[in-house]
Amino acid sequence: MSKQFDVVVIGGGPGGYIAAIRAAQLGFQVACIDEWKNAAGGPAPGGTCTNVGCIPSKALLQSSEHFDHANHHFAEHGISATGVKMDVAKMIARKDSVVKQNNDGILYLLKKNKVTFFHGRGSFAGQAEGGYTINVAGKTEEAITAKQVIIATGSNARALPGTPFDEVNVLSNDGALRVGAVPKKLALIGSGVIGLEMGSVWRRLGADVTILEGLPTFLGAVDEQIAKEAKKAFDKQGLKIELGVKVGEIVNGKKGVTVNYTNAKGEAIVLDADKLIVSIGRVPNTIGLNTEAVGLQLDERGAIVVDADCKTNLPGVWAVGDVVRGPMLAHKAEEEGVAVAERIAGQHGHVNFNTIPWVIYTSPEIAWVGRTEQQLKADGVAYKAGTFPFLANGRARALGDTTGMVKFLADATTDEILGVHMVGPQVSELISEAVVAMEFRASAEDIARICHAHPSLSEATKEAALAVDKRTLNF
Repeated sequence: MSKQFDVVVIGGGPGGYIAAIRAAQLGFQVACIDEWKNAAGGPAPGGTCTNVGCIPSKALLQSSEHFDHANHHFAEHGISATGVKMDVAKMIARKDSVVKQNNDGILYLLKKNKVTFFHGRGSFAGQAEGGYTINVAGKTEEAITAKQVIIATGSNARALPGTPFDEVNVLSNDGALRVGAVPKKLALIGSGVIGLEMGSVWRRLGADVTILEGLPTFLGAVDEQIAKEAKKAFDKQGLKIELGVKVGEIVNGKKGVTVNYTNAKGEAIVLDADKLIVSIGRVPNTIGLNTEAVGLQLDERGAIVVDADCKTNLPGVWAVGDVVRGPMLAHKAEEEGVAVAERIAGQHGHVNFNTIPWVIYTSPEIAWVGRTEQQLKADGVAYKAGTFPFLANGRARALGDTTGMVKFLADATTDEILGVHMVGPQVSELISEAVVAMEFRASAEDIARICHAHPSLSEATKEAALAVDKRTLNF
């Protein structure tokens, strides 16, 4: 007889394990199924985020930033450092250690909350009395039944047509995190989050990096003024970003990769590189889920169709995170996971898509929440804008990093904050204040009237809010 659970979560990434924990907190008997394996073949929950995404990329970014500071910025602090070298193998080993700590932490949290963990691939076998039968294919095969099922199977890297990932020369985000030596020449296709972050890592370590982007604008989803400021900084660093290109034939050879492309001027270019990272987006992961067995509806992208509450077309089946509509962000998945667990319990779980923050962890960092200036213009919304540069911030000067600015966009009539956009030092942390403010429908004046610690980077947030009313105090 198969084991019976109130809730079974398929997928142990940010959306899945958080949903499982919240459901357990609400008194349900919960199981979580996840198939990620570590190097030893053991369980490695945490999904793409923990294993080959957010966490390992931040570890490499931190290591490469230390290296960059030692080589280029220590001297201005009076610190002499000569012969600084990077042990890439040790850097990768540290990254792996950080990943394992997160894997183990998730396993501990599941156990602490009395969630039964199954290591293997979960798939639908069919409907059962009062719910669904789920097969778990791991070291052994077993079947479990559930009254409610939450699908949180995430996404996979999108490959270029005709150019499959071999994770040796042609790399997805997975292979990009396991490069064993600094490539002399690195090419990237796609100037999104992954392209910019991985390009930054290897540029700091000495690679000649070229990023090819098909769109004519840089970071089209980012506020245009912020994107231009970021592009200026990346150009100065030596990160070569070509916009408006058309990628043609790609030849993966023994000694590297050749990328043939046409640039924005229409010129044919041949780019030889040791490695090629392809970061052109991600696709929902429903492989092996056996959706046909129960008639689960998918859209033309392969995403699971859900309503505003993350309900699928099947009673008692829900889906969250990258496998459904909306931004592919770990924190969005977590919020949906919590909301679904609460809805199953009869509560009113809520996710506000308008206040989901975005961050790119380059140097300078880029962060934003809400609508951009170009979106407000397109929507015909009357607004006021205020900006404040880190150049005029005392803490930024002390840090030695005055790149960038904070920008507020507020309703011209009510002064309600409609968007906050930042590029500069540690803005991944500063953006939280803006998220809180927007969640409580604050005005720019509210932030302008709040006391901020001095000296702190957060003062730039206050000053940008003051700038909406054209009354900055330090610029």
